[in-house]
Amino acid sequence: MNTMTITVTGMTCGHCVASVTEEITELAGVEGVEVDLPTGSVTITSSEPLDPTAVAGAVEEAGYAVA
Repeated sequence: MNTMTITVTGMTCGHCVASVTEEITELAGVEGVEVDLPTGSVTITSSEPLDPTAVAGAVEEAGYAVA
């Protein structure tokens, strides 16, 4: 099990959290995504190491940025 924690900027509501979660979940190997809205912290668990560039791309696809 691999874990990656990133900080996402620009999220302000539950819809934002859902959008980010949905995009990250689509990445190969992702098994879980936990978002803490007040801090912007996103913890991703996966079966294999994730490419940080791919994760950032998924966050950007949702309309947000990785800090």
